[in-house]
Amino acid sequence: MPPKRDGDVVVITGASAGVGRAVAREFARRGASLGLIARGHDRLQAACEDVERLGGRAIGISADVADADAVEAAAETIERDLGPIDIWVNNAMTTVFAPFDQIRPEEYRRATEVTYLGTVWGTMAALRRMIPRDRGTIVQVGSALSYRGIPLQAPYCGAKHAVRGFTDALRCELMHEGRNIQLTMVQLPALNTPQFNWCRSKLPNHPQPVPPIYQPEVAADAIVWAAYHRRREVYVGRSAVTAIVGNKLAPWYADRHLAKNGYASQQTEEEVDAARPDNLFEPVEADYAAHGIFDDRAADSSWQLWLTKHRGWLLAGAAVVGGALAVAGGLLSNGCAHDE
Repeated sequence: MPPKRDGDVVVITGASAGVGRAVAREFARRGASLGLIARGHDRLQAACEDVERLGGRAIGISADVADADAVEAAAETIERDLGPIDIWVNNAMTTVFAPFDQIRPEEYRRATEVTYLGTVWGTMAALRRMIPRDRGTIVQVGSALSYRGIPLQAPYCGAKHAVRGFTDALRCELMHEGRNIQLTMVQLPALNTPQFNWCRSKLPNHPQPVPPIYQPEVAADAIVWAAYHRRREVYVGRSAVTAIVGNKLAPWYADRHLAKNGYASQQTEEEVDAARPDNLFEPVEADYAAHGIFDDRAADSSWQLWLTKHRGWLLAGAAVVGGALAVAGGLLSNGCAHDE
């Protein structure tokens, strides 16, 4: 468990629902002061109330992360009201579920501006404050899809690939300059969040995360842990590791598998209303928090994440066992030599 550090000031974008809402709750349990950025007013207020019930402090700021000036103004307000920012979590996203040839240019641009440029503008605002103090942590919320693109999600996959490339480039610059600023990216699996209820979709059936599905609290656990541990990247969930590593080893197989199965695996059997409200350009005012509609299919823990968080202990244990086996082997060898 990450240490509780009373007084940390944490900014979370996309904080009113889904992963952002779960991350806010997790930081609140550690007594953090939270600046929550999102577009929806009512859900922002509810998220602030969550934080305060759990022992944290919070202010909610309605802002569109695709607007660099709005993100900068939000950062100014947070530092004025809560103090210097210690941790910034770039989590905001939106997407369009559709074959590429059915996506209009303005839809693709909007998904890219929120998911990719929103991360860039958030990182800029954070660094303007962290570099003069030479301290701070920025967590980029990524996805297994930042390594492995899948059909029907070209805008999201392209944006997450761009976030990873941007983050790698920036990390090298910070290292070159000797900055004491931690930059990490958390690659998430499929999650049970409300995005599948309010994303823009042109599919015939209701969109769904590709199973296996995890609860957003699993992602929140990893994001908060990454904020306090110096890891370049953190993979979350067996499926994320399989997708990332498998794509490195056999991308041709992933292409064929997804071409055959990627359409059906991202849709339920339930038809969806083509005219349903979506959050691509405007927030959907609905009563959602962290969870989506797939609670009965979502896992609330990940053994892979547990192994990642405890790898130091595991390596130490393996070294002890290895040493013991080596000693035992030596004793047996000496014993056999003596018998001869």
